Amino acid sequence: MFVHKAAVVGGGTMGGQIAQAIASSDTPVVIKDVDQKFVDHAIEEVRNVTTGQLGGLVKKEKISQEQADARLTEVMDLVTGTVTYEEFGDVDFVIEAVPEKMAIKQAVFAELDAVTPGHAILSSNTSSLSISEMAEATIRPDKVVGFHFFYPASVMPLVEVIIGDETTSETVQIASNFAQSIGKQPITCGEVPGFVVNRILNSAVGEIWRAQEEQGLSIAKIDEGVAAANVAPMGPFILVDMLGLDTVYHVAEHLQDSYGDSFYVHQGMKDLVAQGKLGAKSGGDGLYKDGQPQIAGDGEPDAQELADLFTAKALIEACLLLEEGVASVRDIDVGMMAGAGLDPRRGLFPPFWKADIDGLDVSLERIERLHEKHGERFAPPVTLKRLVAQGRHGFKTGQGFYPYPQADEGDQPEKVKLETRGDVAIAWLANPPMNAISPQVIEDLGTVWEKVKANEEVGAMVIASTMPIVYSAGADIKAFTKMDAEGGAKLIQEGHELLKDFGNGRVVTIAAVNSLAFGGGCELAMACDFRIAAESAVFGQPEIKLGIIPGFGGTQRLPRLVGWNKALEMNLVGDPISSLEALDFGLVTRVVPDQELFDTAVNWGRKLAGQAPLAVEQVKKVSFTGGDTDDGIDAEKQGFATVFFSEDGKEGISAFLGKRSAKWQGR
Repeated sequence: MFVHKAAVVGGGTMGGQIAQAIASSDTPVVIKDVDQKFVDHAIEEVRNVTTGQLGGLVKKEKISQEQADARLTEVMDLVTGTVTYEEFGDVDFVIEAVPEKMAIKQAVFAELDAVTPGHAILSSNTSSLSISEMAEATIRPDKVVGFHFFYPASVMPLVEVIIGDETTSETVQIASNFAQSIGKQPITCGEVPGFVVNRILNSAVGEIWRAQEEQGLSIAKIDEGVAAANVAPMGPFILVDMLGLDTVYHVAEHLQDSYGDSFYVHQGMKDLVAQGKLGAKSGGDGLYKDGQPQIAGDGEPDAQELADLFTAKALIEACLLLEEGVASVRDIDVGMMAGAGLDPRRGLFPPFWKADIDGLDVSLERIERLHEKHGERFAPPVTLKRLVAQGRHGFKTGQGFYPYPQADEGDQPEKVKLETRGDVAIAWLANPPMNAISPQVIEDLGTVWEKVKANEEVGAMVIASTMPIVYSAGADIKAFTKMDAEGGAKLIQEGHELLKDFGNGRVVTIAAVNSLAFGGGCELAMACDFRIAAESAVFGQPEIKLGIIPGFGGTQRLPRLVGWNKALEMNLVGDPISSLEALDFGLVTRVVPDQELFDTAVNWGRKLAGQAPLAVEQVKKVSFTGGDTDDGIDAEKQGFATVFFSEDGKEGISAFLGKRSAKWQGR
């Protein structure tokens, strides 16, 4: 199912921001509320946010004022406001954004169930309430899902896709794809109070709140010290003023009710909320007013101690989410990156990644000290203790929550690192931030491959990612656009020869796909003999959205793996599929928990490397004799060149790089 028209129920600022994100992706959206003034406010929010975004592009001289004015008209024409459900008969996806009261939400879901077509997905922007309870008000609980934006929705990239008791995997995938289509980063998680980001963030920040009140510390000095310690993008009290004291207080209270005293509610914040002092939303009167604190306390904080409290509690809560099966390692870290601003590009790392960098042994020692000092809320998590006991201390040992290369000594290519472990070689993709398949990656991978083939002791090669949150997001489009036709043809030829060679000879190739494998990344994985996927892995061939076609075997290897019908769907629709769907269709060999991926891939490598080399070579050679891909690859190369250098191809790539929708001309 695809989303051609969406709806937002609940106007105001948040509803307007959500609608703006949808309309900016060129999807028509209806905003509905019970009162026209709330609808009007939401529409005005769409206009204001869009005007601001376009104004920024004009200021940077990326577009002209005339283009900005025309684009504003286009976006606003996609937005409809209403106080009835008359416009809901053909919507495909609804986002409920009404007040956080279950009775109100259930009433809205019952109404939506009656006025929307049977295929429509009904979602809630709730930050804490049960998706399953909302679904009970409908006769389509399988199509009810959480769809939690973070404020401001026009800026924050994260959407938490929350799975209810009866939500199907198809619904989850459609919701995730829709989130991506409107420029958001989705993660999936189970239905627990606080979901992922609010639960971790409130647990960690709560320790700073607790220390402030118990020790009478200055909130201004806390904000300054925490920001300087580089564990969060800004001070915790400044952040609360931005988000709104009432919103933060109610979430904190809900989490304390749900999880107990491990979560702290700041009493000074509670008093300010009672006085109507809500921060930015009340004219800047909140924890601060005119830059001056309105919370008692002038004590000097120990910034490192507060940073340790925050870091330790965030890791503990992340481990608990993992152990409870709420979310995967990757989704938890991506959620904290996109929803809490822990951006590695700024030196801020999410819980698991940071623990790996600090050292899991160091992280455990820190937690044990805090446990001794503060009691059970700092009880060391089982997962962390097990990893340390196994000698998996993170980056410095090559394995923690994520695997890391321990490259062989001597000269190494720049973008692909070679590590040899007995009879298994690991080719580590190392082209941050997204492991794009660039000309240099292809050249370096070829260099590593030749070394592997020359080593008679090696019988298997695993292709893994050095980036914890991505396998390979596809071709380096900018690099490709800088090449002339002759250079492009040479690159395509060399790339195809390399990928074809993976399927030949005595060395078995295994792709250890940890996360996104799109376009060229998916084609690289398909060229391997086996694909082991993490639960978080996602596969896709999105070239069609750029007006081009797969260029590294996607039209040939994909149908041999998943069948012609599914391959045609993936290549013509361009939407990604989950690891479980990939397993169902035969695209991957096994799906394993994120933290077990690398071990599993190497384990397979050791098994296959121990097989008779000549027999391996012949099995690989004769298995596909009846379906040789050479003729198909030749046709694909010709087709790729035709569309890549066409007007539509240039427009699609230009639109992708410019983050806008393409306008096809058919030439």
